[in-house]
Order: sequence, then C-alpha cells, then structure tokens
Amino acid sequence: MPLGIRPTVDFAFKKIFGSPQNSASLIGLLNAILDFEHPIVAVEILNPFSYQEFSESKLIVLDVRCRDACGRWLNVEMQVSVYAGLIERLVYYACSMYVDQLSPGSNYALAAPSISICLLNRILFAETAQAHHRFQMLDRESGREISNAIEVHTVELTKYELDAQTIAQASKLQQWAFLLLFAQDYDAETLRKLFPGIEFETAISTMEIISAKTEDKQMYDQREKAQRDYEWAISGAREEGREEGREEGKLAGQIQLLQQLLGEPPASDTELLRTDIGALTTQLANLQQRLRDRDV
Repeated sequence: MPLGIRPTVDFAFKKIFGSPQNSASLIGLLNAILDFEHPIVAVEILNPFSYQEFSESKLIVLDVRCRDACGRWLNVEMQVSVYAGLIERLVYYACSMYVDQLSPGSNYALAAPSISICLLNRILFAETAQAHHRFQMLDRESGREISNAIEVHTVELTKYELDAQTIAQASKLQQWAFLLLFAQDYDAETLRKLFPGIEFETAISTMEIISAKTEDKQMYDQREKAQRDYEWAISGAREEGREEGREEGKLAGQIQLLQQLLGEPPASDTELLRTDIGALTTQLANLQQRLRDRDV
C-alpha cells in the first residue's frame, strides 16, 4: 500500500529533515544541493522539530536551520507557493544568519558562510529550464568570488525529468526531487529499492512512522488540509485578479484575500484601485511576509 505521506507537507518535511535523530537525511539533502568539494559530515539543528510548533492551526512551517561541522550556517525550506519578494526574503534570511553569528565587538574575520536554500514545487523562473540556481557574491568583470559570505540556492523540483525506471541512475539531487514529489505514491519497500543509502532510509522510515502513528497521522492530515486551503486561497486571489482584467485588479484581489486570511477587514476595491501599482506590490509583499512570519 502506498505510504500516502507527502514530504512537502510542512509536518512531514520538518519531521524528516528537522529531527536530530534524522540528521543523515538532512546531511544527504544538503550535500546533494551544495556539492561541496568536502561534503558535510555533521550538522547541529538549531530549530529542531517539535510537536508544539504544529499544535495550533498555523499555515506553513517549513524551514530547518542548522550549522555544519565547518561552522557554515544553513537554512533549508520547502516552499509550496511562489510570491512577490521570495528571492529578497531568501537573501534577507541568509544575511540575518550571517550577522547573527557575531556579537558586538567580534572579529569580522570569524564570520562563517551563510547559505539559504529554497526547494520549490512551483516554477520560479519560467524563462529557463535550469532547475537549480546558485547565487553568490562575485565581481562581474573578473568573476572573483567572496566565498565566505552569502549564498542563496533555489531548486525548482518540477523542472527535473524524473522517471521511476531511470531514477536509480540519476544524480542525488534528482533522486531527492523524486522522493519529495512522489513518495506518497509508493510503498516503503519500493522506495527502499529505488533509493538505497542511509540518508534515504532515514527519510522513508520517518514517513512510515507518520503513516502508522495515530497522533502523527492526525497532525499530518490537519497540516495537509491547511496547506491545501492556503494554496486554494492564493489561487482564488490570482483568478480574481485575472477577471479584473488589469494588473491593479489582480493585486487588489490578492491583497483583499490575504487581509482576510490575517483576520483583517479587506480594503475596498475603490481604495485599492486608486493606489499605484508600486504601492500595491509593496503592500502585497508585506502581507505575504506577515502570513509567513505568523507561523514561525
């Protein structure tokens, strides 16, 4: 019987990659994305999985912050929607981790690299087939890089060509993409045959526990429904904007729906449509950030 557990649901993602006893899975995922010359061998999870963070009906809790054995600070998250300001938020998180390492008066030379990673099951850069983008600080003319600073990675999972018949020969990153997108459609033994290795075994075993343990399954079902409702609401806002036939109408519809999700009275059509596009875009980004911050 298929596991029926989607690793992209926040409860499952955080339990798989954010539990200290499952560090093999997190290390395997990080190494597949970052492809360092010297792979990560150990991590300290700074915001470990706990049932408490899922005890209320919050929206999305999908980030795992950790520090590796070389001192690098990393944040990895699963993003189920693409919204205005996403890249800027990833940069902000990476910069925040970089700054937070040092106390006042510390030696700047002691700062370790800070890396922000975003996995997406939506398309972010529609103009290219490239699935994995790595943004770094470098000089455009010489190509000289500041390597011990800020890095941002985006991985658009759905851009990979994934097939169960050939996935065993694919790259580790493609294998993780397959597991994250399709694990729910397979039973545990089939997944183990497709993905040998302790990093995958740990992830598969965790999904088995979620599917079999009553408390976990109930919380997983609750979180899956909340995520589905959230995606439906965002999709509805986009459709409402399209029906308006103007960019202002699209932004206004999204703003009004997000205000309702935040428990605020929505602004009137007249008020919003009198506002210029730049201000509407900023207001939308702020509302989206508040929705996410509410769940941290």
